[in-house]
Amino acid sequence: MASGPSVFLLNVSGQIESAEFPEFDDLYCKYSFVYGHDWAPTSGIEEGISQITSKSQGGKQTLVWNFPVEITFKSTNPYGWPQIVISVYGPDVFGNDVVRGYGAVHLPFTPGSWFMGRRPEFTDPKVVAQGEGREVTRVRSQGCVTVSFNVVTKDLKKLGYNTGSSDFPSAQLMPQP
Repeated sequence: MASGPSVFLLNVSGQIESAEFPEFDDLYCKYSFVYGHDWAPTSGIEEGISQITSKSQGGKQTLVWNFPVEITFKSTNPYGWPQIVISVYGPDVFGNDVVRGYGAVHLPFTPGSWFMGRRPEFTDPKVVAQGEGREVTRVRSQGCVTVSFNVVTKDLKKLGYNTGSSDFPSAQLMPQP
């Protein structure tokens, strides 16, 4: 007799599309995923770094990366649902790479996230996905990054979880009665 699944899967594929940082040009980004103890990546890449891009010549002056992202996770528990952390870097007046913004958002999500940050730079950019110590950090919005993802889940319902309406901007996981 076949038993039910013991884990559920979350597959995320998409891209870090573009950014608007009005005060800066020639930027690149780094991404990494932060997730709970019950989560494990099964395929894909957990972190990456994009190419440097310059502003478009049009009126909007968008920075375009179209940088691909793909990863699959497995878990037994929705606690610690994965987040993507994006850090944006560019040159200062002396040509040194400095951080221009940080941001984190849970997967799956709707496009749009605020990036914030000022020097000094975090030694671990994943700190923006954690609550501890954030009360002493002052930040301001410097730009925005557009990220698009396709999200596929497998066996969430079989394990008793209801993802709720597709109108929610992020996963609303509740055990089914």
